[in-house]
Amino acid sequence: MLSRISGLLRDLLIARFFGAGIEMDAFTVAFRIPNLLRRLFAEGAFAQAFVPIFSEVKIRQGPERTRVLLSHVASALFWVLLAVSILGVAGAPLLVAAIATGFRHSPAFDLATLLTRWMFPYILFMSLIACSGGVLNAFGRFAIPAFTPVLLNVSMIALTLLVGRSLEPPILVLAIAVVLGGVLQLSIQVPALLRLGMLPRLSSVRAAFADAGVRRILRQMLPAVFAVSVAQLSLIINTNIASHLGTGSNSWLYYADRLMELPTALLGVAIGTVLLPTLSTAHAAGDREHYRKLLDWGLRLTCLLALPAALGLAVLADGLIGALFQGGRFSAYDVAQSAAALRGYALGLLGLIGVKILAPGFYARQDIRTPVRIGVMVLAATQLANLALVPWLATAALAWSIGIGALFNCLLLLRGLHKRQIYSPGPEWRSFGLRLAIALAGLTLALIWIEQHYAYASVAPVGALGRIAWLLAAVGGAAAVYAALLWLIGFRPRDFVLRTREAAV
Repeated sequence: MLSRISGLLRDLLIARFFGAGIEMDAFTVAFRIPNLLRRLFAEGAFAQAFVPIFSEVKIRQGPERTRVLLSHVASALFWVLLAVSILGVAGAPLLVAAIATGFRHSPAFDLATLLTRWMFPYILFMSLIACSGGVLNAFGRFAIPAFTPVLLNVSMIALTLLVGRSLEPPILVLAIAVVLGGVLQLSIQVPALLRLGMLPRLSSVRAAFADAGVRRILRQMLPAVFAVSVAQLSLIINTNIASHLGTGSNSWLYYADRLMELPTALLGVAIGTVLLPTLSTAHAAGDREHYRKLLDWGLRLTCLLALPAALGLAVLADGLIGALFQGGRFSAYDVAQSAAALRGYALGLLGLIGVKILAPGFYARQDIRTPVRIGVMVLAATQLANLALVPWLATAALAWSIGIGALFNCLLLLRGLHKRQIYSPGPEWRSFGLRLAIALAGLTLALIWIEQHYAYASVAPVGALGRIAWLLAAVGGAAAVYAALLWLIGFRPRDFVLRTREAAV
């Protein structure tokens, strides 16, 4: 929650300082490149391969072997990503030209190249952060890894306020803040690793890659890298298409994505982070029934919380975007374009969060090939949606295609788990679904009433305080209505507490 709130404050500040013009377009493209590699080498493919194997070694081979494996894994990451960072800085113009072909004859090209060079070392820090975060999660320490993104947001907010007007170009302050945030995020995890006795030691390249555990993780990472690449390839293709749709297109997608990331991170990332090591432990212990219950718990929470969030984002899109971002260099036109994209993301929110629950069901069993095959089909479906929708909806179509692809991905993963007899929804889902549908119907009526009677346009002229009041009243009122409906139809918090052998999840 702290991460998401600080992230909203960060994006509110960015919108007012930089708006949705060439500078922000260049930043979103430049940040896409290290983010892609971060997904490949850090919390994406790496975590999917590392956490299950690390958990297995911790349980079966003891603390000394676990420490050695961690040191060799961290060393391998460090040396590989150091080389990748150097190559990325040198080849930044080629990378920008590849993912944003519409920038080639625009001032945004040189600016995106400059920002890419500044931010590329971020992947080195994030890979080490992912490694240490995976270790902490495997030991049941979830708070510190979950808190670390706050430091990136604090870095961006502080530097923007302190030196945002003094640099040339001004947008450079965000690139510097990203690298500083990476340093801060890694630093905060070091004391926690020390307390566990798991602070890794740097070894040589030869020693790191000679470790059988490292080679095993690499073998698992290869299909995982491809799986993550498939998912990220849709974003890269969308970034490229947006670079041809006019100034502001990548920025509108960025701001819509920021709001969509609020429920995705609070629900999907949080639950998925808990599930992966817990599922890995259950698989290592051979407890199939507990494995099924963990997935069932995650899916019920997802439906209970993701569906109302999607309804709220879709119905109140204009008001939410306007209340948070309009002002300074962010115009009413930017609000309308970002809101159209937000509705597309809202369509697929259940899928975006559901994937983070279902995919660990494969990863914890060290089955990464199945999500890869599904990812290829999802990539094709997403781009077919682009072909059909972009001529009609322009920039917003890129968000709608991501939403459609996420739902398709979720359905295929659920089908795969059912086919392998890993997970099947039980008969209790009928009663759960019916009661939930009643609550969602009531929430929909409440949201439509809020949008019609307390429209954002009526409070926009009163300034920042009026916007905050509208935002709190709209979100708080809708949440209160939904909570009351859930209570009236019989849902209780204890229904969603899952007891493990050691503690309550």
